[in-house]
Amino acid sequence: MIESHVETLALVIPVYNEAEVISDVINAWNTCLDGLGIIYTIHVYDDGSTDTTLEILKELSREIDPLDIHTSENQGHGPTLLKGYNHSHSETWIFQTDADDEMSPEFFNKLWSHREEYDFLLGRRSQRTQPLPRKLISLISRCVVHLFYGRGVWDVNSPFRLMRTSVLSPIIAKIPINTFAPNLIISGMVNLKKVTYFETLIPHHERQTGNVSIRKFRLFMAALKSFWQTIHFRLSSN
Repeated sequence: MIESHVETLALVIPVYNEAEVISDVINAWNTCLDGLGIIYTIHVYDDGSTDTTLEILKELSREIDPLDIHTSENQGHGPTLLKGYNHSHSETWIFQTDADDEMSPEFFNKLWSHREEYDFLLGRRSQRTQPLPRKLISLISRCVVHLFYGRGVWDVNSPFRLMRTSVLSPIIAKIPINTFAPNLIISGMVNLKKVTYFETLIPHHERQTGNVSIRKFRLFMAALKSFWQTIHFRLSSN
């Protein structure tokens, strides 16, 4: 499917307490997208950061024209993502990545260069090191998606995804705003609806700054919630 009009890109980045790295991340993405000649806007959604992230973003916005900052009280990663996706429905493409600098923009063109052939393009995380609990959650996430939606996308929760808005927005609009891990559902619906997709390996490295916000017992409770929401969405969409 090839768009007949000028293509535009909304880069959606949810942010929470990333003061140590956010400037480098935004500047790197701005340089990358400028270099590819893309018409784009960088939409950063600050989810109630309690450090100096927001102040840094405001300073960056004075230097980077396509940077658009959105703020809210803390709602969580999933609702913040959905807000960004739904706000970007007028663009040709939506690309989502996280603000933790774990996946580099230098690999973005591995997806962008294949956009005329596919509607959903995903960076499958490679060279990834995880503690056992997170490995187990990743495995169960994939099994849940494949069992209830069908096999297909492998890295179902990857935060490095390029989505054709005209195809994915109708799906995204139906996902409840309080969904903890909406990317699981989106990956599942790509499988279920037979959306044309492309998946390629993208190097992943562990965060060098900050801390993972959900750990131990809270991590497992959050995982259970995301599994149930993913299953419930599938059962209620029949």
